[in-house]
Amino acid sequence: HLRHARGETDDHTWVFFPDTGILCPGDLFIWTVPNAGNPQKVQRYAREWAIALREMAACKPEILAPGHGVPIIGAERIRQALEDTAALLESLHEQTLALMNQGASLDTVIHTVKAPEELLEKPYLHPVYDEPEFTVRNIWRLYGGWYDGMPSHLKPAPEQAQAEEIVRLAGGVDKLVSRAEQLLSSGDLRLACHLTDWAYLASPQEPGVREIRRRVYTARVGAEPSTMAIGIYRTTAREMGGEAESDMLKGSVVRGQERRGKPAPAR
Repeated sequence: HLRHARGETDDHTWVFFPDTGILCPGDLFIWTVPNAGNPQKVQRYAREWAIALREMAACKPEILAPGHGVPIIGAERIRQALEDTAALLESLHEQTLALMNQGASLDTVIHTVKAPEELLEKPYLHPVYDEPEFTVRNIWRLYGGWYDGMPSHLKPAPEQAQAEEIVRLAGGVDKLVSRAEQLLSSGDLRLACHLTDWAYLASPQEPGVREIRRRVYTARVGAEPSTMAIGIYRTTAREMGGEAESDMLKGSVVRGQERRGKPAPAR
């Protein structure tokens, strides 16, 4: 039986063979947090994705052959995996819509909505490729469009002009570099990234600016769980160049994999 669904795309297909009990969900089940929020791809559909997973579970398959990862054998194990994945997407969808209906901004939504920890602990729901925060952004985009609720972002000044004004207010780019160093040391990498971006936009050729930006984004590589985030931050760090840059990034990736329970490549 071929079934249509919306998930990674709006024309996804999953297959169930009732005579053998085999389910082929395609990319609707991939042994990780569903790829429902990819920041570099088209719109994806968390609610419909969850509906499809529950429809699959209702078929009571005996063998699940996923689009990625090893098969799962046993009706109860399959039901649990499918329903847990659906529950994760449903939770993100419901939390996001509730906040949107209260008039919350995108910034508030992405820093408030949290995936249930008990689900993220499941071996098939670790955020090693996509991650819940990205899914929340995609849910916002589906219902709220690209406007994030901050009026100045509707028709903003150029980012470089913003950065140059921030540098003037701070008293020079060295002030941003110094504060980014402090934030890096304290582990506040999200805020440190903002400061290094502003410094770089204002003084892109300044060696000290490029060095701190490289260091901050290298640290970010090692702290992130998902392949998508790691790839973007690693590219930024590499663009800054610097001595022993490749070795530092390789080490950061290995540490991140070890922290996430993934086998690290041979060093």
